[in-house]
Amino acid sequence: MSESKYFDLHITGLGYLNRVREVSPKKGASFYACDIVALHGSADAPDKTRFDCRVSGQEAERLIKAAKSYVDEDRKVLIGFKLGDLYPDLFEYQKGEKAGQTGVSLKARLLRIAWVKVDGETVYTASADSTQEPESSAA
Repeated sequence: MSESKYFDLHITGLGYLNRVREVSPKKGASFYACDIVALHGSADAPDKTRFDCRVSGQEAERLIKAAKSYVDEDRKVLIGFKLGDLYPDLFEYQKGEKAGQTGVSLKARLLRIAWVKVDGETVYTASADSTQEPESSAA
């Protein structure tokens, strides 16, 4: 049996954590999801890009579950993150002034959280051994 090979595309950055939720699909196991509003560009006036993320991995899920209470209290939760498997998802607005228009949502898997800050105070930093990259299986 031949070994599968993959090419990885990862997005790393920092952003605000929002909409932490447990998703229970009709088929399959439940999972956690969240939105990350990533910051990029000038530090004086950063641009923002929203990612709708499925949480992957036990450590990332543990951290998201722990951060959910802060998000629910409307506290500012800033995280360092790594995303993978980015893809666009088209949808149609159902309500509001954009009703009937097509929109796009950027979907990804939240693979890793490097650090978490709540209201500017660091509450989690990944250990040095968890920051190592997995060996690439790309050709």
